[in-house]
Parts: sequence; structure tokens; C-alpha cells
Amino acid sequence: MDSSELLKKVRKIEIKTRGLSSHLFTGGYHSAFKGRGMSFSDVRAYHPGDDVRAIDWNVTARTGDPYIKVFEEERENTVMLLVDISGSAVFGSHTQFKEEYLTELCAVLAFSAIANNDKVGVMLFSDHTELFIPPQKGKQHILRIIREILTAKPTGRGTDIAGALQFVHNALKKRCVCFLLSDFLDDKYERALGILARQHDCIGIHCWDALERDLPDVGVLRVADAETGQQTWVDTTSIRLRRQYAQTFEAHLVATQSMFRRVGADFLSLRTDQPYVQALLEFFNRRSKVVAHG
Repeated sequence: MDSSELLKKVRKIEIKTRGLSSHLFTGGYHSAFKGRGMSFSDVRAYHPGDDVRAIDWNVTARTGDPYIKVFEEERENTVMLLVDISGSAVFGSHTQFKEEYLTELCAVLAFSAIANNDKVGVMLFSDHTELFIPPQKGKQHILRIIREILTAKPTGRGTDIAGALQFVHNALKKRCVCFLLSDFLDDKYERALGILARQHDCIGIHCWDALERDLPDVGVLRVADAETGQQTWVDTTSIRLRRQYAQTFEAHLVATQSMFRRVGADFLSLRTDQPYVQALLEFFNRRSKVVAHG
């Protein structure tokens, strides 16, 4: 797309998702992703019963009176968006391709994050890291992220989730909230996910098109694998084939969800022809309750 068309598309996404993010922010984002640490705030005179481990010995020695350090909860988060832009991510059968749906999701999460004064970064990956933008604040930074996702042209067709997780683990030392957006058509990444989830707050967002589960009865088709390009003929009139197709999808979804649960990460499944706002609101509200009771 040319620059004027891109600008219009970015503006359209900005208008839509900024409004949605305000709704999501008041609906649970703020409480669902609280800061995870304590930072030094001030010192005050020691009172009987205070924790002696909090004594600031330097100030105490300088003044001759005991003082303790006062800490406050760190409210600022770092949010990292890990976005799968492999061949299967461009597939779509309705009004939006998955890549457009992913762009909107990323935008609404990013605008919610900056409303919370969080930093946001993005990594686009296929079978290797395609682009890494370090976390920053500000509207212009978010608009750049939207532009990069919209115009991404992956040089790889496959998917290497383990490699993407390892890259982020090495790149980010401070604890952050990691959203992994993918169709998860990959395997052998559980170990990498577990390592990342021990240090960071990880949420998998599974984005899928209805045709990935429900094969229509439209006769004999020649289909191509979006990632390998391999072609084959499929007889969609076969009830048995359509049933197996749906069962394979459901089994993969259940297995992926179980894997995330095993490593202590959250998981959310979204169909691209259905609104994502209500699903995100319910997800944030569930997390808010867990945080409140944690």
C-alpha cells in the first residue's frame, strides 16, 4: 500500500482502538496488570515496631537518629507484544485477515498500556525474528508499532515460537507483561515458554479463523499450506474428513491451552470473525480478581 493509504489505515485503527482501549482500561486492564515490584520512595524517622531490616544505615549514621527506608509499589509495567507474522497468519475467510485482526488487538492492548503509563514494545517473528522495537512510551511510538505490523512482509514462512520466546528472554531483563499473539501452529516450545513464564507475566492469545475448524462442503479443492506452500487435493464432501478436520483443530486448541496452564501462563482464544472486546473485558476481570486475592 502507498503512504497515503497506509496513513488512512493507521488513522482508522487508531480511532477505533483508542476508544476501545478506554473502555477496556476502565473495565479492568489497570487492575489486571498491576506493577510487580517495590521502589524506594523516601526515608522517615524510625518508630518502635518498624522492621529493623528497613533501617537506612547511611542516613542513621549521618543524623545520629534511626531512619528507615519507605518503599512504594511500582505501578509502571513494561508490555511486550510478540506477534506471529508467519504464512498462516495472513489467512482469513471473512472481512478481516488474521494479520489485520492481530494489528487491531495489538493496538487496543498498546493504547490500554500507555493509558496506564506503561512502556510498550513489539517483536514480529516467523521462523526467525523479523523486527524488534524496544519498549517505549507515547502515542507516536504506538502508531509506529501499528504501521510496522500493517506493513510487515516476513522473509520467513514458517513459525519458530521457541526462538521468539528465547529472544525476548535474552532481550528483557526487567519483569514485563508478554502477550504472545499467534495461531500456535508450532510445537516444541513448552520449555522456552516455561522459562519465560517464570520471569515474566505471559499471556497467549490464540487467533483463529472459522475455516481452520469448520471445513465447508464445497467439493474437491486444491489447497496449499500457508507456511510450506505444499499443495494437495481435498474432497470436502466427505463427512468423515470434515469431522476429523474439526477434531484435529479442537485437540490442538486443548493441548495448547493445557501447555500454557502447566507453565503458569494465561491463555485466551479468539475467533477472528467475532468481537474481541467482550472477551478481553472478561479476561481482564478474571485476572483482576486473581490479583486482588493474590
